[in-house]
Amino acid sequence: MSQGRAFAGIEVLRAGPLSTVQDTGRRGFRHLGVALGGALDTLALEVGNRLVGNRPEAAAIEITLGPASFRFPRATRIAITGTGFGATLDGRRVHAWWSLPVAAGQTLTLQVAQHGMRGYLCVAGGIDVLPVLGSRSTDLGSRFGGLGGRALRDGDRLPVGQPGAPAPACLAPEAQEFGVKAPAWCASLMPSEALPRRPHTHASWPTPVRVLAGPQYGGFASASQQALWDEEWRVTPNSNRMGYRLAGPALLREAREELLSHAVLPGTIQVPPNGQPIVLMHDAQTTGGYPQIGTVIRADLWKLAQARLNLPIRFVPTTVEAAREALAAERAYLRQIDVAIALRDEAHQRQRRALAAGTRAA
Repeated sequence: MSQGRAFAGIEVLRAGPLSTVQDTGRRGFRHLGVALGGALDTLALEVGNRLVGNRPEAAAIEITLGPASFRFPRATRIAITGTGFGATLDGRRVHAWWSLPVAAGQTLTLQVAQHGMRGYLCVAGGIDVLPVLGSRSTDLGSRFGGLGGRALRDGDRLPVGQPGAPAPACLAPEAQEFGVKAPAWCASLMPSEALPRRPHTHASWPTPVRVLAGPQYGGFASASQQALWDEEWRVTPNSNRMGYRLAGPALLREAREELLSHAVLPGTIQVPPNGQPIVLMHDAQTTGGYPQIGTVIRADLWKLAQARLNLPIRFVPTTVEAAREALAAERAYLRQIDVAIALRDEAHQRQRRALAAGTRAA
């Protein structure tokens, strides 16, 4: 950057407990032992990028829990998706799942997350750090990607790229703000299902997460198989981007034969010797030797990523066909977002033409 030229990126005023640069992940390197990585709530990232005119895979800031604050030296467009943070822009309340114009010098302040765990700050042009193995995502375990392979710190400066294709006029920095519909959080709990037991009248309802039975499911005792579906599982504070460690009744195998290491993916539910399941997340290793009792379907991984620590989740059995339908429904939701933005742009263009006609008439 030449001397005297204003910085055009994002200034991190307060990084919060864990904020990292993430995109949709590092694909094509699992055979080398490289984790997928990327945003834990990919759906929120993709929506946020659409709301600022980016490609769906553009890099953004993943903010875990908050609080955090950022300053924008130049006018731009931003969106906050995922959980709500009670955000303010120079003291004015702004909403999650909205496309927001930002004037030069404004400060975005995020409070502690209200419901979920993670939010995404997307900015027009995307976070333009150096790609590593085809991705800008931060791999904290391997210490590469993002900004020096580490979490963001107070005082960091993040470069922002130039938008690729021309963005709709409704997404220009000076255009009015607008919002879109957030995804449904608990679509997998059907009205016909019996309500789960509540151990305490004040306890939170569990987040339902759909699961396919894993290759070693049949090797668990019948009581443990039933417990997987019937019991509620608490997300423990030992959970992180590598895996969600759950607490509940011990899941026991009928025979403890040794297993060879085998491939694992985000969503794989492993059961270590203590019987407490671990759901592998995006930064997890590519192989593992613990028995796999199940796999969280891809369309529900974002719900798990938003589950709060010390609150319950519930595993709901599903089928491969239902998992495919859920993923198709997710893609349909994203197409609805595209249509909503196109309709907004059409209305914006009509308004501009009407204003121009009025100016000429005057």
